[in-house]
Amino acid sequence: MEIRTIESFRCKLGEGPVWDVQEQALYGTDLLSRSIWRYNPQQDTRQSWTFADYTGSFALRERGGAIVALSSGLYLYDFSTGAQQLIADVCGHDDQLQLNDGKVDQQGRFVVGSVHTSGTEAEAAWYGVAGNLSIATLARQWVVTNGPCWSPDGGTFYAADSMRGDIFAYDYDTADGRMSNPRIFAHTLPMGGIPDGATVDAQGFLWTAICGGSKVVRYAPNGEIALTIDMPTPLVSSVMFGGPDLDRLFVTSIDGEAAAREIPAAAQSPVASDRHSGALFVIDGLGIRGLAERRFVG
Repeated sequence: MEIRTIESFRCKLGEGPVWDVQEQALYGTDLLSRSIWRYNPQQDTRQSWTFADYTGSFALRERGGAIVALSSGLYLYDFSTGAQQLIADVCGHDDQLQLNDGKVDQQGRFVVGSVHTSGTEAEAAWYGVAGNLSIATLARQWVVTNGPCWSPDGGTFYAADSMRGDIFAYDYDTADGRMSNPRIFAHTLPMGGIPDGATVDAQGFLWTAICGGSKVVRYAPNGEIALTIDMPTPLVSSVMFGGPDLDRLFVTSIDGEAAAREIPAAAQSPVASDRHSGALFVIDGLGIRGLAERRFVG
């Protein structure tokens, strides 16, 4: 196993990496820079698109462009023209709620969560966006939604409530996207940090970044720890398999000092930056493959 820092890449708050098999490129967000970025590993090049609001997450669309979860609402976005079309102000003009992490399920729905900016109030929720752009509330009473992903058969939905330090599992109805039977899958505070972005590999094991704990952890389907990887910086933020064979693990991270300047909850427990803060890492030699991410059908 080899951990390499991609030196040409830095974010203030890197999140939401998505490997697009069609383009063979890695996309992601920099929430504090209010941008979506695209990294081409073959050419070691990066480009970005900037927005007026915080970028919580996004998904590429089958018909081109993206659905973007900004702090001001859900939008359709055209990369070539920069045109934005508002779908809905999901958080209802509540300035303490904003959209956060999101990902596409196997049926092509975009599932996105919100976050209460205090980091303490359980007023956030998960939402499902169908191909016709209708929106359903899937789960309530969350504080900070993170790490949405699914088991290989699509029947189990995993997500982290970061401030609680818990990763939850739900039964997921692939027909209509409804979630039921919530239970705690793993508790990460003993690992030294909170659960952040996550993905599931082809064997059904869940990988999560332990933000503040300098770790990436692989959990077996029964919740037992199968592998722990020590990372070069404390604030690792998300993970995604990519590469032609989906066997390279990309890991994003956060610049702690930048986050403390702009996020009230982060300012309560600032983490000093180091030379790897905000870097993008790639881990090779794991011998494990991920699952291809689907594009949003809307």
